[in-house]
Amino acid sequence: MKKIAALITAAALTLSLSGCADQGISKGTAGAGLGAASGALLGQAIGHNTQATLLGAAIGTVLGYIVGNEMDKADRIRLNDVYNSSPSNSPVSWQNPDTGNSYSVVPQPAYYPDHDQTSPCRKAEILATIDGKAQKTYTTACRNPQTGEWILQN
Repeated sequence: MKKIAALITAAALTLSLSGCADQGISKGTAGAGLGAASGALLGQAIGHNTQATLLGAAIGTVLGYIVGNEMDKADRIRLNDVYNSSPSNSPVSWQNPDTGNSYSVVPQPAYYPDHDQTSPCRKAEILATIDGKAQKTYTTACRNPQTGEWILQN
């Protein structure tokens, strides 16, 4: 029962933060929340216990905050370009000359979620090196059919 409650809580947190991301919540806070929810789900899937869920949430919080807070506009444009036109399973790397942060992104093949056949989604592995510390995270982005922009889902 605790496992189900943890999964429901994580899913609710993900949905509530994704809906408020453009309503005054900072990138770091939104990233931390989404990272916590994703980490909790991953921790539960791997460890099948409360301890693994909490550890996944803690790790996800840190990684989500770092990536959400540290990616500036130029980095987000580069990430959008990766989702838009980079070949699947081919790493794309760059270093931000202003921040010194570097990123390596490995996009996966596009797919269409069952509920929406108009907006493709892609998963990607992101290795972000911020202040000399490498952090790996996994994201999913779906294309907004009106703007063509890729919107991070987790």
